[in-house]
Amino acid sequence: LLSFLPERSNLAGVRHILLVLSGKGGVGKSTISTELALSLRRSGKKVGILDVDLCGPSIPRMFRVQGSDVHQCDSGWVPVFVDQEKSISLMSIGFLLEKPDDAVVWRGPKKNALIKQFVADVAWGDLDFLIVDTPPGTSDEHISTVEALRPYKPLGAILVTTPQAVSVGDVRRELTFCKKTGLQVLGIVENMSGFVCPHCSECTNIFSKGGGEELAKHAGVPFLGCVPLDPQLSQSLEEGRDFIQEFPKSSAFPALASIAQQILDGTSQRSS
Repeated sequence: LLSFLPERSNLAGVRHILLVLSGKGGVGKSTISTELALSLRRSGKKVGILDVDLCGPSIPRMFRVQGSDVHQCDSGWVPVFVDQEKSISLMSIGFLLEKPDDAVVWRGPKKNALIKQFVADVAWGDLDFLIVDTPPGTSDEHISTVEALRPYKPLGAILVTTPQAVSVGDVRRELTFCKKTGLQVLGIVENMSGFVCPHCSECTNIFSKGGGEELAKHAGVPFLGCVPLDPQLSQSLEEGRDFIQEFPKSSAFPALASIAQQILDGTSQRSS
């Protein structure tokens, strides 16, 4: 009789799944995924990050755990924990490469198979949020990720853009992707929104301004906020440090805290 019962899914203990998307590379999806995880931890939440950017897995480095090995347990792979309290756990192809400089030169079917395995075979345990950091674009890996996660009812997607028109145009295509795949858009984040001078705190708009907000208005989706370019944020990501804890006076801090709070507010409204 037992063999006919469905196996308990590894995602059964995950309350909310968020996808971080953008049609464009280099806009800071991994940065937003990392800082969102750190902000949610600060609010007392347990968070996992699934890094499905197979060709550019930067999440392990951003948490300074790039040398870690992934172990097997009865229910699959054990994610890599970034702290003693096990409040943030990670899974990335970066942990599976023999050498950090190895390139993943794979065709679509092999990538898709690994993504399905990542979704099914990582023993996350109980999590408040699983953040899925995706590669640029709207093709193979995205379709595989959304299809594999569909039975677990993802909460929705956060779209990341930079202010200039080229980036906003690519993110507009991502909105179409979300519509076609039935993925709810929780909101748009405009990253690298002006540069904050570390000396005088003046904000200079290097990449024009307001493209993300304009797109959100046009598409009728929430605008979650602007995150400025901040040397302290870049440095903490390079060194794998907790920006949210170390730089509360930075101008990027309130923006990131506000994005996390809006996600929390949105989930509590849905639960009630």
